[in-house]
Amino acid sequence: MSAGLPELIKSAAQKLPPIESEEFGAKFDVFGKSRLVLIGDGSHGTSEFYRARAAITKRLIEEHGFTHVAIESDWPDARTIDHYVRQHPRRSEDVPIRVFDHFPRWMWRNTEVQEFIDWLREHNARLPMNQRTSFNGLDLYSMGASIRAVVEYLDRVDPALAKAARKRYGCLEPWLDDPHEYGRKSFYEGSAKCEPGVIKMLQELLAKRIQLAEHPENGESFLDAEMNARVVRDSEKYYRAMFYGDKTSWNIRDTHMFNTLSRLLKLKPGSKAVVWAHNSHLGDARGSSMGTKRGELNLGQLCRENFPNEVSVIGCGTHTGTVAAADEWDEPMRIMDVVPSRPDSYERMMHDTGIPSFMVDLHRLKTEPMLQRFIGVIYRPDTERWSHYIKTVLTEQYDAFVWFDRTNAVHAFETAQPKEALSKGETYPFGV
Repeated sequence: MSAGLPELIKSAAQKLPPIESEEFGAKFDVFGKSRLVLIGDGSHGTSEFYRARAAITKRLIEEHGFTHVAIESDWPDARTIDHYVRQHPRRSEDVPIRVFDHFPRWMWRNTEVQEFIDWLREHNARLPMNQRTSFNGLDLYSMGASIRAVVEYLDRVDPALAKAARKRYGCLEPWLDDPHEYGRKSFYEGSAKCEPGVIKMLQELLAKRIQLAEHPENGESFLDAEMNARVVRDSEKYYRAMFYGDKTSWNIRDTHMFNTLSRLLKLKPGSKAVVWAHNSHLGDARGSSMGTKRGELNLGQLCRENFPNEVSVIGCGTHTGTVAAADEWDEPMRIMDVVPSRPDSYERMMHDTGIPSFMVDLHRLKTEPMLQRFIGVIYRPDTERWSHYIKTVLTEQYDAFVWFDRTNAVHAFETAQPKEALSKGETYPFGV
């Protein structure tokens, strides 16, 4: 099969114009009727992936009415950007405050993302508030920031419940600078002493939804508090689970992402979302050894299962070039050479088409299991086969695949990284 795969891909491929041209985004109009368009990337540090994703998203927003952009980042940071792009009347800043200021900074603190954010603000400015596209974070690595956000909200609207929140969340206070130490302690002690409090806090907050509806701070402020309370509940469970060394922590994380996305879609009728995340989160896990061998699920799988026939999954990949990544956690970002793809990989099959950039509709193909490359925030070219490749069936993972044969690193704002505790979930399996 692989011997003839380059020709099959070539026959189905649609050559792509330059990313910056209007014609590029128009190539993806076929996905405009979907309720969810999930756009993955083969690395967290490739300019072409970010720019292509932005161009597709602009088209989906302008021409097909997409109402949310949801990214693989934490809720509080993305919420700050959301206030900026939608020009929230009480929270908007003229310039976004410093956000995404933690390892890996370059993942979202780069000129490619900044250009899209500025575009979205300008686009939204022409529309009434209820028609503006939001910018949201799906991830759960903001335990401390989320606790602060919940307490600050309750201080304004319900001081008694704020007092209860301080007491319940106080259980986690000693570990907020290094939450994985909480997980370690819970694992060795066989306890989950903070779990009841964080669950109860979310339950009480939701129970008071109607009562708080009469308060001026309700509406989006309540939503923000609710989503942050969900982050605290799920991150507490996540940090306990990651020491078991199995699929549990990964599944908790991607389930949290899915639940957050589902909540966004319920905000108003006709909601449609574009999701930006790594291929490993969006390419259906059932079509890879992640699902078949390791028992992992992911966001793409959950979307397909819960929104049948309403989801389009688009992957991105490359053969070679440069990438922004680190050698180890917390180490400075470097511009690294991407090793040319392996002869037994899907990437090599696409390279062998001889087409520099294209989009292929995978509904027209059927592929057998082959290796696929996944580069996260850490790149280890010396052990690339075992560090970055897994067996997948491309046509079971994605609906379409976007290919750039040679790519370049993102243009990061800074290369130095802040020192912070290692989160095993971020480095397993690919640092994604």
